[in-house]
Amino acid sequence: MQVFVCEYLSGGGLVDGDAAATAVLMPQGLAMRDALVADLLASGDCDVTAATCVRASALPAGAAEAVARDGESPVDFAARLAAEHDAAWIIAPETGGCLAEFERAIGAPRWLGCDARSIAIGSSKSATLSHLAAHGLPTPWQHEPLATRWVVKPDDGAGSVATRVHGGRQSAEADLAARHARGDSACLEPWVEGEALSLSLLCELGQAELLCVNRQRIATLPDGSLRYDGVSIDVWPRREPRRRTLAALASRVAAALPGLRGFVGIDLVWHAQHGPVLIEINPRLTCAYVGLSQRLGRNLAAEVLALQRLERIDA
Repeated sequence: MQVFVCEYLSGGGLVDGDAAATAVLMPQGLAMRDALVADLLASGDCDVTAATCVRASALPAGAAEAVARDGESPVDFAARLAAEHDAAWIIAPETGGCLAEFERAIGAPRWLGCDARSIAIGSSKSATLSHLAAHGLPTPWQHEPLATRWVVKPDDGAGSVATRVHGGRQSAEADLAARHARGDSACLEPWVEGEALSLSLLCELGQAELLCVNRQRIATLPDGSLRYDGVSIDVWPRREPRRRTLAALASRVAAALPGLRGFVGIDLVWHAQHGPVLIEINPRLTCAYVGLSQRLGRNLAAEVLALQRLERIDA
């Protein structure tokens, strides 16, 4: 099978044209690219070509490299290479509709990942919470009456970039208004105190397998901004009682968004009294993928390919 892998930043893209944000996120992008390429090569069933650029480090041995032509946009580049391969696996931020644009350009049958509707909902933090709440799932807005802190962030942002926690709703609303006045996409929601976690899922047709529970290392700085210090994968043992609760929650999320496919991430907070509170859905590969195949003793990339092959046969 001929597979094309394109991680947006290492393939030449910029986050919303912002070189500073791109520099912050590039190491994460390279780590995801290399982990995915290594798993695909290790499957023994793939020839892999991966996008690269002058800012990126070398690819894992065994992968062929592809570079965009002069003046070629990242989406046009990926669409051209996808047409030359059996499948295309794209890792891109939701910011500015980026991931959605790749999906539209590549489409079935080569697109490996979530469908257009799931990407559209997952690309907006406010739309995600509205959709989840409509399906009876726990969101920060259920904590509004008790909220003492509020968070303002880009509605389609990547990571913790441009996210700020406020000690009161009035200052948060002022921050939100200022962002909207600048034409920025932003949303406000209650800040939920608790343990910052993420779930790594393997999804298919409305079902989800909980692969692991991860701990997000996020620091709140004195000015209220957040600093993302990475993720610790698979931090809960299989016997952890709360794991069953999160597995059931993941299944409900997949049922509410049956277009989630392949590797998917969910960010949440475990509140001491109220349990899990959903924050966002990442309809794509996340940083938690790095090292996870080795940790679990499973080639997750090969499993995703197998699931999508079966889905195509059934269709």
